[in-house]
Amino acid sequence: MKLAEALAERAEATRRVEQLRARVVASARYQEGETPAENATGLLAETDAVLATLESLIRRINRTNSTVEMGQDGTLTDALARRDVLRLRHSVITSAADAAAGTGERGYGRQLRSELMMLSALPVAELRARADVLAREIREVDVRIQRANWEVDLLD
Repeated sequence: MKLAEALAERAEATRRVEQLRARVVASARYQEGETPAENATGLLAETDAVLATLESLIRRINRTNSTVEMGQDGTLTDALARRDVLRLRHSVITSAADAAAGTGERGYGRQLRSELMMLSALPVAELRARADVLAREIREVDVRIQRANWEVDLLD
């Protein structure tokens, strides 16, 4: 099985656990004289089986990620950490640029000359250029990660 397939299975198992959790909660109590919509005990048992599968998948994915070498990016785990930090950095830079540009502010600025003018404390154009560079880096790292996901076999 390829790493990408295991990642898809992990996502499906995670969704399944959430669905089962909601069904267990909905069936955990019922009114006297009624029958519950579903067997909560059976749903919990099914949840345990899905969670065991999920744990195994997560262990195998993590083991694989930590051993796969990706050249300049280090291991796949290193590349994932790099991508996550690049995404956070991009978010901070774009938020700063938006705030400095006044994006999201109500009104159209000063209406009277006597009103105080709002000034930008940050260079908006430079921040937008940095955000563009970061977005490109994110895409490049993400492509390398996706390529590895489809080329690498999942470890046991």
